[in-house]
Amino acid sequence: MACENNQLSDDGKARHRGADPRDAGLFGEAWAAVLREAAGDLAWLLGRGYSEKSGLKLVGDRYALRQRQRQALMRGVCTAAAGQARRAKRVRAAALRGEVVAIDGYNVVTTLETALGGGVLVRGLDGCWRDVAELHGSYRPVAETEGALERVGVYLAGAGVKEVRWYLDRPVSNSGRLKGWMEALAGRRGWEWEVALEYNPDRMLIEADEIVVSSDSVVLDGCGRWFDLVGELIEGLDGVWRVDLG
Repeated sequence: MACENNQLSDDGKARHRGADPRDAGLFGEAWAAVLREAAGDLAWLLGRGYSEKSGLKLVGDRYALRQRQRQALMRGVCTAAAGQARRAKRVRAAALRGEVVAIDGYNVVTTLETALGGGVLVRGLDGCWRDVAELHGSYRPVAETEGALERVGVYLAGAGVKEVRWYLDRPVSNSGRLKGWMEALAGRRGWEWEVALEYNPDRMLIEADEIVVSSDSVVLDGCGRWFDLVGELIEGLDGVWRVDLG
């Protein structure tokens, strides 16, 4: 994938989607039990009708959580009912053979980039792994981008997937360039990949008949069936910074 020059910052140093300098203090062992307890409290409040905003403020203030810790809770906590419903729609790897898979592009790519780059991944109460970063309308490839895409392609080809349909957010900057890199990689490797730029990828994924790959809670709640590709891929990786809220 010819994106090496795009992996460098203006000063010529390689970029990584790694840890925030504050994360060692926010997600270290000293906070592990606190975050799990806070996650349980927030799930309890959500299950009793509290809004995410009000529940997160109550819990965050009680445990004196910083913004990135609150972001981790917001990404990883759901009600018990929601977690159960999502797990019921999750398919196993054996179900992939001969199927078409629809992938939430930036959701999967940035999470894997974070895992490979040493950033924090949070395992939510529904069992999904998520990062705590935000795109904010722009995307730039990092040193781990090619490795992330390679791992996706190798795994899905080995699982016997018939075709992969990637959905990227059209308004996000560099989506067109990422689409080109994906298509070039797939062409070299002989993978059946289709990459689409969409204004509303979530809707496409929710309405898809294919097996969906995402950890976005809105997508998981709305889609018919999904596969935890990120969880499978990071299972065998050493050095991944894992924070389990469950």
